[in-house]
Amino acid sequence: MKQLITCFFLCTILLIACNSADKDNVAAKDLVKSVTKHFSDSLKADTFKVQILGDKPENMHLAFSINSFEGKQIYDVDIKAAELFKNYIATIDLTKKKNQIKFLKDEVNRFFDDENFMEPAVDETDTPDENVPDKGFYEELKKPG
Repeated sequence: MKQLITCFFLCTILLIACNSADKDNVAAKDLVKSVTKHFSDSLKADTFKVQILGDKPENMHLAFSINSFEGKQIYDVDIKAAELFKNYIATIDLTKKKNQIKFLKDEVNRFFDDENFMEPAVDETDTPDENVPDKGFYEELKKPG
């Protein structure tokens, strides 16, 4: 009888652990945010989109794209979650998966805040720092008009 109770107890713990891990994975999976803003044209809005792809923090990444008002993709970048975690490791506890998923969700939810759309995005005299993922695109943004 003791063995049966012990076995039942262990199975229950495993079941709870598996269910909570799955819940964390599904919670961030396929989170997508999209907004339209003027970018490539001052009169017609382009579509900005960011989403979390992947089912576990260790293989998740943020996909960011900009499609012009004509439907043409004008920017596309994937940022590995692990790379983002490295940038914040000193200020945020990202050792637990649930904190990592919460961090990614928060990043996506704040991605399109108005303060992230300063005008102009890049001034002609600005220089890219080491965190700029696409230096060619950065230089293109510096050009007037």
